[in-house]
Amino acid sequence: MKTLAVILEREGFEVDIAEDGNVAMDFLARNDYDLLVMDIHLPYRSGLELVKYVRSDQGKDTPAIVLTAFSDPQMQRQARELGISGYIVKPFNPVDLISRIKSILNN
Repeated sequence: MKTLAVILEREGFEVDIAEDGNVAMDFLARNDYDLLVMDIHLPYRSGLELVKYVRSDQGKDTPAIVLTAFSDPQMQRQARELGISGYIVKPFNPVDLISRIKSILNN
């Protein structure tokens, strides 16, 4: 994720890196974000659980992109139900991710 953070920062985005789901939860509780980009499989809390927290507990509709190493139809269904803006399977081309981010933020 650090490599991805460097790529995004070079594109002019501000990035917070959470090493696990608990750190991400702390970030989400203290900050407002324009977009969430997170791995589905984080230690302690999943990316989907974090998006549920933002949607349900915080009442925010912050766009989210989830990254995963697995193309799991059930996870994809859960992501769609949460209104996830992007479900990207690793490995992926960073240029495609940046394009997706810009598209979401410009809507």
